[in-house]
Order: sequence, then C-alpha cells, then structure tokens
Amino acid sequence: MPEFDTLIYERPEPGIARIWLNRPEARNAQDTHLLYELNDAFDAAMADDGVKVVILAAKGPHFSAGHDLREGDHRAAGQAHKRVGTWNADNWDGAEAYYCREKEIYEGFCRRWRDLAKPTIASVQGKVIAGGLMLVWPFDFVIASEDATFQDNTLYMGIPGVEYFAHAWELGIRKAKEFLMTGQPITAAEAQAAGMVNRVVSPETLESETLAFARLIADKPSFALKLAKDAINAAFHAQGFENVQRAAFNAHHLAHTHYRLHQDGSFMDRAFAPGIPAKPKSDR
Repeated sequence: MPEFDTLIYERPEPGIARIWLNRPEARNAQDTHLLYELNDAFDAAMADDGVKVVILAAKGPHFSAGHDLREGDHRAAGQAHKRVGTWNADNWDGAEAYYCREKEIYEGFCRRWRDLAKPTIASVQGKVIAGGLMLVWPFDFVIASEDATFQDNTLYMGIPGVEYFAHAWELGIRKAKEFLMTGQPITAAEAQAAGMVNRVVSPETLESETLAFARLIADKPSFALKLAKDAINAAFHAQGFENVQRAAFNAHHLAHTHYRLHQDGSFMDRAFAPGIPAKPKSDR
C-alpha cells in the first residue's frame, strides 16, 4: 500500500480503497502537504484495477476543520510537490500568488476529484467547516454520522463562500443562501433533507455502514460504474456549474484583494484560513 505522512491508505475489502485523513491532533485541518498527498492517494486508487470505489474517511472526532491556520508560507518551509494543473509557479507575487495557489490546490483539486473515474464516498463525522466542505462536496456519495455538522463561515472574513462554489447544487437556492449568509452550521439531518447527504447513521456504525454502502457499488462492473458516473456528472455540467464556478472563484479573489487593501497585515496570514475574521479598517 502507498505510504503517506498525513494519510492512511488501505484496502479493507476487495474492490474498495479507503483513505483516512490522519491529522486528528489538528482536527484534520488541511495544509498544502496533506492536499497534495490526498491527490496522490486518489491517483493510486485510480491506477489500481482492483479498486472500484474509494472511501474518504477521517481519524479523530472531526472530519475536517478546514484550511490549516498555522501553516504560514508553505514555500518558506521548503515544501515541493508535483504540480497538477497549469497555474502553479514558484515566483508568485501580489494577487497572482493567491489566485494561482488556490487555482491549483483548492478549486483545481476539487474539480479534479469530482470527475475521478471511479465512484467516491465521503464518510463524515463531527465538524466539517469551510474548507472541510471541499473534501465532501466533490464526492459522489456522503454517509454522515448523526453528530456531523456542516458550516461555511467565510463571510465572517469578507469572502463570499469557499473556493469550490457548489452551494446551490448541494442545498438548493434558498437553503444555500441561508447556509452561506448566516454562516451557521447545519446538522446531518438538515443536510440529508436538502439532498447533500445520502444517509445518516449512528457514530458507532459510521465505518461499518460506509463499507456496507461501498459494497453495494463495488459489486457492479467497473466500466459500467465509470460510465454511469460520467453520465450523471454531465447533467451537473449542463446545469451551468462551470460558468457559476468561474464567476464565484473570481469574486472570491476580488474579496481577497479588497481585504488586503482595507485590513491590517494580519489578514495576509489568514487569507487561506476561513473562520477567523480579521479586524477591518473600514466597513466597505
């Protein structure tokens, strides 16, 4: 099995790969290294002909607290990763630095993972905050523990939603507006009622219920699963997601630039960390 610093990759049963987020001490907050490792883990699952379905789960009480507040400048830390898209570079500056980094590891990874050839399942417990949603929404199925809550609190820091702007598709128009503009969490039951979650199970049975669901998928021919997923994702595209996503991502980065101009320097350190509002210099 592939080995990672921030993940556990395993094959619990024939036809099923399971990837665990393994930073429980940090509530599975996402730093740059974790995201690139996760992308590598998905590549490994896609390359394995014995895998028909992939589960993403998380160690510890919470699925993901979002982007890691403590990371700082990942370039200064000397981190090097295989580039996936065409926007990445080592000499970013100004607004380009923010835009290109998020185009690669936030929006870019989410869109790539949404279109992985094999069916994917997110197995979710505890808190899923802001960037945590971006490890749930791209996946084909969501099995949630009864204690799971979901929250996009990025408006508190002047940002109009996380980088992967799927709110309306996940929740419907009015619930999406409530979710985004109040910034308050919703329960697993509310998420299921809105269509964002497939099944809600007890915390004690989350792992076993997710595996049971995966078995229902893994007993089908692999090529048929790929074609079925692709056909349904085509409807997603036909509904205009791509144009909405491009517009929302650009608005997201307009907000980044605005707040760098109108807030103190501490915002620069928090620009990739939704949930901790910086003190504004103006109310515009």
